[in-house]
Amino acid sequence: MSAAASVPRLVIAAPSSRSGKTTVATGLMAAFAARGLAVSPHKVGPDYIDPGYHALATGRPGRNLDPYLCGVERVVPLFLHGAAGSALAVVEGVMGLFDGATGHGELASTAQVAKVLAAPVVLVVDASAQARSVAALVHGFASFDPGVRLGGVVLNKVGSARHEEILRAALEEVGMPVLGSLGRSDVLAVPARHLGLVPVAERRAEALAWVDAVADRIAAGCDLDALLALARTAPPLAGTAWDPASEVALAGAAPVAGRDAAGLPPAARPVVAVARGAAFTFAYPEHEELLTAAGADVVGFDPLDDEALPPGTRGVVIGGGFPEMYGPELSANGALRREVAAFTGPLAAECAGLLYLVRELDGRPMCGVLDAKAAMGARLTLGYREAVAVGDSVLAAAGTRIRGHEFHRTRVEPTAGPAPAWGFIRPERRVEGFVQGRVHASYLHTHWAAEPSVARRFVDFCSARPSR
Repeated sequence: MSAAASVPRLVIAAPSSRSGKTTVATGLMAAFAARGLAVSPHKVGPDYIDPGYHALATGRPGRNLDPYLCGVERVVPLFLHGAAGSALAVVEGVMGLFDGATGHGELASTAQVAKVLAAPVVLVVDASAQARSVAALVHGFASFDPGVRLGGVVLNKVGSARHEEILRAALEEVGMPVLGSLGRSDVLAVPARHLGLVPVAERRAEALAWVDAVADRIAAGCDLDALLALARTAPPLAGTAWDPASEVALAGAAPVAGRDAAGLPPAARPVVAVARGAAFTFAYPEHEELLTAAGADVVGFDPLDDEALPPGTRGVVIGGGFPEMYGPELSANGALRREVAAFTGPLAAECAGLLYLVRELDGRPMCGVLDAKAAMGARLTLGYREAVAVGDSVLAAAGTRIRGHEFHRTRVEPTAGPAPAWGFIRPERRVEGFVQGRVHASYLHTHWAAEPSVARRFVDFCSARPSR
């Protein structure tokens, strides 16, 4: 998508978390898709779970827009990449409208993304415990930042027809359009647990039924024509769509350390096995796109069911997810655990992947690649991080700076090996993770679009060795 691209778009925001953003955003995506529109789904922030529901609603990959992880300058290119060929883009916000990276002002907030995209905002308000005060709340959000264009409100958890009348009258006083009204309903609730919503991969049939039910409720309770008209007021965006091939090419082709002593020629397209399935659902689609652009043949495998890595595997990527929910099944698949333990090629593991590689998780045997053990804990570790690569690895050269995100309730002992993966700079200074031969394992979630050299480097390592 070239310069001055015109994509109708809406940002779905709220005054706070748990107001109903995911329900409204996903429902709108599904309702517009049911009308025959090609809808591009997006999510502000590092969330992996909501995009899974967005993908069900639209049939397109759910994509994240995160100014902290990827840089403000990449928000428009990544948006245009995801929105190519669509008739409408719906962007679900994160937390409250003006909440972002702690201590960084508006950085990574829904408001910042809305301004960068020049997109009108629809505010989802939980009206269950208020009446005329809703006008003061909405007026405050509409006036707090003149750069944010609040185009209307969707009222959620409305108690009765009379309650709706009171709310609408109050909002009319401040000139704010009401674009939808949703009553209280258990149908609209999404099952959640210790790290948020239950991922689609764990409840696909139920998730599909939920998306259909929410689409019906949204179509009945919201003015879809008015919402589409509002989306079409968004001006053309100046910019060029992000392109993984161009990004990888710009990352350069500098040689990497650790090539085989035999000097074997690179394979045509090395197979990179990427963990999928219910236990490993945390992945940005751009990662596989970058690996493919860097010359890899990406093949998925499910550590819950597959007893072997894909044939010809030269590299393995194990992302995030919920291995603690599937400890017995992962441990029971001894054949795959033993193969991963014996694998000598490049292996990149992130958060859940790290847990899979340790000796044991909650007392159950795992792969034993790393001399560490893991267990569920009561403390939630959550937040953005700035880090630097402590030494050379299959993902990064020493000194590479990167931004990432931690999100887990598990703990690993020790937290770092003799050669740590990262040295955290902010918000605290500490080392974390493991670099062990061709293994890079860490709790830190990263977005490779911010540093395409990661994918290039990993595939270069994969190309420099024979198949297993």
